[in-house]
Amino acid sequence: MNRIKRFAAAAFTAILAFSALLQQPASAQQKMTYLYAERDTTRLFLDVLEPAKGSVTSIDGKEKPTILFVFGGGFITGSRDDKFYQKWFECMTSEGYRVVSIDYRLKLKGLKLKPIRDRAVFMEAVDAAVEDLISATAFIIENAEELNIDPDNIVTMGSSAGAMTVLSADYELCNRTEMVSSLPAGFRFKGVIPFAGAILRDDGRPSYKENPAPTLFLHGKDDKVVPYKGFSLFRYSLWGSDKLAGLFAKKGYPYWIIRYNNHGHEVSSAMVEAWQYVSSFIEDEIMAGNHRIVDTSVTDDSFKRWESQSTADLYK
Repeated sequence: MNRIKRFAAAAFTAILAFSALLQQPASAQQKMTYLYAERDTTRLFLDVLEPAKGSVTSIDGKEKPTILFVFGGGFITGSRDDKFYQKWFECMTSEGYRVVSIDYRLKLKGLKLKPIRDRAVFMEAVDAAVEDLISATAFIIENAEELNIDPDNIVTMGSSAGAMTVLSADYELCNRTEMVSSLPAGFRFKGVIPFAGAILRDDGRPSYKENPAPTLFLHGKDDKVVPYKGFSLFRYSLWGSDKLAGLFAKKGYPYWIIRYNNHGHEVSSAMVEAWQYVSSFIEDEIMAGNHRIVDTSVTDDSFKRWESQSTADLYK
């Protein structure tokens, strides 16, 4: 109960700060764009958005982490600079965070698929996105001084397909697979924040050889696009936030999970509305290092419920 009280107090403070932020005029963002890789005839870029001028970039002498963001869109659509995310980027940069938003290959674009029958195709799409995220991370590390980014202070964040990508990338790092061989041996993300994410595997249920980075799961309990719970079928597994949180709890890995009552996949797009949870997690868990478990269900009417949709609906 004390954990929840501490969390509630931190969340209330963040809400007050965010309310003040919304009353201030948005400042122009400083943005630089870089080509970080060319793969499958695709040129992949990343945008670096600097903290807003005059914003608070540190707390108690500790620099706020860089946020490495991966957009959503079912691996069929989306872009690093989609207008939809601009308000979210402004929110973070106005609060003193540097944001890096990346491209990745959309391997399912234009395909008509059935999730179970075509599971190998889905796995290839996730792997391609993870490879691109790892390449972007390697580019950031190699150019850290020029970009003014501390490579040991990066939190990766994603929405929907992007959430699956960031969870999977951290999983590959924990298991030191060939996919992450381009990164320094000791590299780890400082934290992971998936909005409606899951881990997709074709080699059995997820199992971590090393402890995962502290993770903030945010997921609607009624999500049918990226399942809140998930399933395993033979060696094919799709584990959503609920199942992953259960695994984290069993193993004692630090995590927070925000379970949204009466909401589905729209949680993947409710990033601004979830700011109080994100900022509290970063400040308390990532920056202060108070490794703990926070598990709470919330009812939030500040954003609308989407029409019911399933994974199969996306790929008809």
